[in-house]
Amino acid sequence: MILTIQIPAAIKGGSFTDSRGKLGFCNDFDMSQVKRFYLVENANTEITRAWQGHQQEQKWFYVVSGSFMVAIVKPDNWSAPSANLPVDTHIIKAHENSVLHIPGGYANGFRALEQDSKLMVFSDFTLEEGLNDNFRFDANLWFNFQQ
Repeated sequence: MILTIQIPAAIKGGSFTDSRGKLGFCNDFDMSQVKRFYLVENANTEITRAWQGHQQEQKWFYVVSGSFMVAIVKPDNWSAPSANLPVDTHIIKAHENSVLHIPGGYANGFRALEQDSKLMVFSDFTLEEGLNDNFRFDANLWFNFQQ
């Protein structure tokens, strides 16, 4: 059996403008695995949603409006992870039309960088499937989102 290890990665999008207006796209985002999605709109830019992880479930993040800082970490132990793990941060902006893919095996947290920002999250698990693969960690464990 060949084991494929995935790492978080940005899927680049683009836009096209003509006399009719602007068209945003992310043609390389293969949505064939998506089973559900939800839209997040934080009450303000001070709120951090962190840390939630999944050993198997994948997530894809797309910013509908504004921008978000997304931080990603790979827990070394899902019951009691180390506090000094490396954190990978991404800034994703609506006008870039990109999708951030977070494969299973990672925890993430995020914060809106602009008021009225909206983040669409896609998942390859149903809500019921996700309940058995949901890990929550202290919001301040790995990264200070207010930096």
